[in-house]
Amino acid sequence: MRIALVSLAAAAVAAVATPAMADEIRVEGRTGIIWNGSGDEAIAGVAAGYDYDLTKNVFIGVEGSADKILTDHTRVAWGAGGRAGVKLFEGTKIYGSAAWQSKPCRYCNSSVNLGGGVQQSLNKNFYAKAEYKHMLIGDNTPDADVGLVGVGVKF
Repeated sequence: MRIALVSLAAAAVAAVATPAMADEIRVEGRTGIIWNGSGDEAIAGVAAGYDYDLTKNVFIGVEGSADKILTDHTRVAWGAGGRAGVKLFEGTKIYGSAAWQSKPCRYCNSSVNLGGGVQQSLNKNFYAKAEYKHMLIGDNTPDADVGLVGVGVKF
């Protein structure tokens, strides 16, 4: 987990050093719950991304993430994906997302995640978000669902 946090912190520092643009660079911390047919566990992580405005109200974005199921015998799962959405009101974004995520434990499988969420600006630089993901795992492993809430910084 320390390696993941250090890597994303380095990405955040690089993002801060870049000049501000009309589009949005973001870094966030998040927590939530992951569940499937056999139980549920807490999860925590970080993510960094970039959103590009296609029009005044439509955007697309990319995201990298590092998440850890908070139980023994799991490791950081690295993710890469994208999102597309609309700006509903001033400071409110809703979006759909798709991503690939590495396996969270030695004998687990990687997954394709499909989901969506809402992101609300708290002020010029900070936001809060809520997100749902369905994890398509495969290989006779039950799919899982994830609910996340997070806070972040926009650059």
